[in-house]
Amino acid sequence: MNIKGNTFTDSRGTINFVNDFHFENIKRFYTITHPDTNIVRAWQGHKIETKHFFVSKGNFLICWIEIDNWENPSKELIINKQILSVETPQILIVPPGTANGFKALETNSTLVIFSDLTLEASSEDIYRFESNYWDLE
Repeated sequence: MNIKGNTFTDSRGTINFVNDFHFENIKRFYTITHPDTNIVRAWQGHKIETKHFFVSKGNFLICWIEIDNWENPSKELIINKQILSVETPQILIVPPGTANGFKALETNSTLVIFSDLTLEASSEDIYRFESNYWDLE
């Protein structure tokens, strides 16, 4: 699911916004900056945590998979893919029950991630798979 935003530019600069994103369930947020396009962060999953992705600089390829079996997931699962860009503000919501991975498509891109779980709760709900378990690209 996506929440679309917009951009406004005048003589004072540019504002990127996603006014329809409400923070009532957000417990924390963090940023990740990739210094180059070779870095892949994949695959991390959560049974109950929802992630919200927003690009504040550059652009990223975000991928996610609905996990069929947390102990031994199929390598044939459908990979959902979306490119997020600072040029087109939006928030991508990746639901619980999925594993996600991402990579910058431009050097020094920054991704903001909002979570509906505290760090402690998230650390009890984390499932990691090898970065090449599914093909990110």
